[in-house]
Amino acid sequence: MLRERLLYLMERYFKGACTEEERKELAQYISTEQDEDLLKEVLGDTWDSFQPEAPMPDAVSGRIQAALLNAEKPVIQMRRRRPWMAAAAVVLVLVTAGGLWLSMPKKAVVSEQPVQTLQAPGIAPGGNKAVLTLGDGSVITLDSSGNGVLAQQGNVKVVKLANGQLAYEDGGQGKNEVLFNTMRTPRGGEYRLTLPDGSRVWLNAASSITYPTAFVEDERKVSITGEVYFEVAKQAGMPFRVKAGDMTVEVLGTHFNINAYAEEKTIRTTLLEGAVKVNTVGKETLLKPGQQAGLQENGILRVKNDVDVDEVIAWKKGLFQFTDADMPAVMRQLENWYDVKVIYEGQVPERSFGGAIQRSLPLVRVLKILEENDVKFRLEGRNIYVMK
Repeated sequence: MLRERLLYLMERYFKGACTEEERKELAQYISTEQDEDLLKEVLGDTWDSFQPEAPMPDAVSGRIQAALLNAEKPVIQMRRRRPWMAAAAVVLVLVTAGGLWLSMPKKAVVSEQPVQTLQAPGIAPGGNKAVLTLGDGSVITLDSSGNGVLAQQGNVKVVKLANGQLAYEDGGQGKNEVLFNTMRTPRGGEYRLTLPDGSRVWLNAASSITYPTAFVEDERKVSITGEVYFEVAKQAGMPFRVKAGDMTVEVLGTHFNINAYAEEKTIRTTLLEGAVKVNTVGKETLLKPGQQAGLQENGILRVKNDVDVDEVIAWKKGLFQFTDADMPAVMRQLENWYDVKVIYEGQVPERSFGGAIQRSLPLVRVLKILEENDVKFRLEGRNIYVMK
């Protein structure tokens, strides 16, 4: 009986059709934590079965936001996606600004005071920015270059496509001269690349990949820094190897993500599809889809099962996505994407963040969303000051 009532209330809530009495009834149930497992189950079932014919109207989004937060905030249409739910979640807050699903930990207290006004410094989100270093050392700024052939590397043409991506076209004139190119994205940049073998590559901010302009040996080998996602083209008898610090990942054809930022304590390879072999000093591990290999600073390699791959590649889909992320982990992503510096005033606040935010939002909007978790920010130039 209770489950049916909850389903009814949730369905009306998502449709924006809840009466004030129904909203209070649902809020009362959530706040009393009568059966958290049942609540999460009903929430997931309701969202999975919710099939809107069009994006959620602003008016409905506004009613949802006002009902939950009792505050007036800017409204952005929300996109449908499966909600993030943590075991510790007792209150689900739908923040339409940025499409955030924020699950507050039990011990977190949402401040009832107005959020501190942030002075917007005009810091825009990142975008398609990268530079390409050719075999002779010359540099091409890709984001300001026109479409078409940018350079000739031996028998291979370097081409910027109409969609802004970079690709390599074989001229077909005998044996290719092997030259090495390097693509680098700055902080606040990302870029897509199709390698000479047809493999597709996505570079996150502050990342790089070095590769030959033609794969002519019995292997395809590249090296990376930062964070890179691969969709490797299958070529029998010609394995694809990625070097990231002290980790080497070997594949034949698969989809995987490597996070090897220097500021992170662990190099992480996450497999989405196919199979990869992770090699470190003195150890070799075969990964299955959904597994993640993490190489720690002390050389220990650990494998995690059932990793949330949607969270791992959220950046590729235009999202920040967190699951029980601490403050430094969240702020490191903002530093890379918005090209800012984070400064903590006093001790680092102990906060846990969960949810997803559009990376296309201006920095000030993202910070205002994060402030819902009882933390304050101050912006001065390109510095973010974190206050308790």
